[in-house]
Amino acid sequence: MQSETDVQRAAHAARFARSRLPSAGLFAGYTWRIAPSACRLGHAMASELEGFGRVLLQFYRTANLLYRQSVGGKQPSWVAELIDQGKPEELVRLQRDPAFKHDLPRVIRPDILLTDGGWCVTELDAVPGGIGLTAWLARTYSELAYANSSPAVLGGADGMEQGFAGIFGAAKRVLIIVSKEAAAYRPEMEWLAARINTARGEERFKVCDADFQKFEPGDAVYRFFELFDLENVPVAARAFELARAGRIHLTPPPKPLFEEKLLFALLWNRNLRDFWRQELGGAFLRSMLDHAPYTWVMDPAPLPPHAAIPELNITDWSQLKTLSQRERDLVLKVSGFSELAWGARGVFLGSDMSRDDWSAAVDTGLHSFSKSPYVLQRYHKPRLAPSEWFDFEHDSVAKVLGRVRLCPYYFVHGDWENARARLGGVLATICPADKKIIHGMSEAILAPAAA
Repeated sequence: MQSETDVQRAAHAARFARSRLPSAGLFAGYTWRIAPSACRLGHAMASELEGFGRVLLQFYRTANLLYRQSVGGKQPSWVAELIDQGKPEELVRLQRDPAFKHDLPRVIRPDILLTDGGWCVTELDAVPGGIGLTAWLARTYSELAYANSSPAVLGGADGMEQGFAGIFGAAKRVLIIVSKEAAAYRPEMEWLAARINTARGEERFKVCDADFQKFEPGDAVYRFFELFDLENVPVAARAFELARAGRIHLTPPPKPLFEEKLLFALLWNRNLRDFWRQELGGAFLRSMLDHAPYTWVMDPAPLPPHAAIPELNITDWSQLKTLSQRERDLVLKVSGFSELAWGARGVFLGSDMSRDDWSAAVDTGLHSFSKSPYVLQRYHKPRLAPSEWFDFEHDSVAKVLGRVRLCPYYFVHGDWENARARLGGVLATICPADKKIIHGMSEAILAPAAA
């Protein structure tokens, strides 16, 4: 039972956090449950997260090399064909353009689930939301930590702000272009831009609409829109052409391979194992295989009658439909280049579905292959962790068992071989135990992570 002092301390902390919310909000139309303190991680986990950015940056470098060598004939041609499948010709041309040869996303965010067997990276996001939110959480809870002598949040009070600002080098102006599709995230980016400008006494950062056209030579542009949505982003063609000509600096680059979840399937493919070991390095390869779930591409091409799909021991993808619910600890999701490829959309958890619904999802995945390939992953069930949030309606602390997703934000500073991935902060999303797929929702607790 909590003492009155504990409740009073939690109430003060929660009210303090709520009072610091920007008047314009952080997510348009979205709310979350406020925790009275940061999400505490063990020192070992915190240390692993600090170092994992190096692994992910090298993974991106190696995936980029794999694609280029596939195009050039030094690696199997099916790799590039698979990545390019369903993409417009112009986007394929940009992805292969020498101007973007070495360009990688400057923000890397893995989605990490905490399980009984360790931690699992379910996917990587090269155009992530939550940057401004996590920056606000880090700053707000750092003030609370200082007042209460609590552990410091990972990345520090301004780690997200410094990390984001640092990816643009010495550019005099930074334009954050937000699409209508990403409009819910615009308030957090406006807060972040204003915060960085105020801290530095300048007006360098500016959030722009998708029809912005007034570029200046040397501008840095942050692309806050997905490549599947280019038809609804009038500025895209102009921005890409200016970046190709070297007149502006653009991140993430117009390379859809970094928005594909099937990169994990390529990582696990035995035909490519020697390439990954040589280019990624033995230690980094082991780290990736330890934390990335086994992933398959749902390719409907028929197998020879004597062959089977590795790990699943089925000879045809349609046989997935016959698996019992207990055998369906599998997640089916669209790989990328689709309006269903972000958030919790386009994600199907086999063990949580009826046979008919699962069968329909399998058919969807197979029928979509030529346009938007689907991937299948082993499902690693998140463990239940004790958590708490403050219930303002009843003026009390609500204790719950929740499932935790961690989203570390790594910011890439420096150019090519000198580039380094720096941890700016970690967003913890804690969902109720009955929610099998973890994502931001009104019932979720959002907090920064601390060691």
